[in-house]
Amino acid sequence: MLLNIINIEATCWDGPPPSGQPNEIIEIGVCVLDMQSLERVERRSLLVRPERSEVSAFCTELTGLTPAEVAGGVSFREACEELRRTFHTDSRPWASWGDYDRKQFQLQCAASGVPYPFSSRHTNAKKVYTEAHGLRKRPGMAQALAAAGLPLEGRHHRGVDDAWNIAALVAGLIREEQWTP
Repeated sequence: MLLNIINIEATCWDGPPPSGQPNEIIEIGVCVLDMQSLERVERRSLLVRPERSEVSAFCTELTGLTPAEVAGGVSFREACEELRRTFHTDSRPWASWGDYDRKQFQLQCAASGVPYPFSSRHTNAKKVYTEAHGLRKRPGMAQALAAAGLPLEGRHHRGVDDAWNIAALVAGLIREEQWTP
C-alpha cells in the first residue's frame, strides 16, 4: 500500500499578516511511501501561485521560495487537480506532521471554492510519533529526526524536503510497529 506524505509551505510574515492577505499555500511537497518496502518511491514539489497574498521577505528567508518562483506556479485549483490525478489523493491514505496542512487545505478549499483533494484517511504523524515515544510535548520535525538519529535531508521549511524527511520518520514508526492509522 502507498501512503502520501504531504507538507505545505504558505505565505507568512514576521508578525501578523498585512490587511487582506490570508495565508495561502505556495508549495505542496509530496513524498510517496511504500508501506511494505518502507522505500520513499516518489517526491515532488508543486509550486502554487498565491492569489490574495504576497510572498514576504520573511517567507523567502524561511522557505527559500521567491515571489518570482511562486508566480510561475500553477493555480491552487490546478494543484489540487494534479494531486488527485497523479497521487490519487482522493482515495489514498495520507499523513502530515501535525494538523496544520490538513486545516490549511480545508480553509483554502472553502475560501476558493475548490473541491478538497484528499481522502478522509489522514494521520497526524506528529501525534503518532509523540505517543509512540511516550513524549509529553509534540516535537517539531527537525527535533524528531535528531531524536531518531536521522539526518535532516535538504532544506527545512521547504515542502518537498520536509515531506521526504517526514516519510523517513513514518517509515521508522512502521518498522517499530507503531503506525496504526
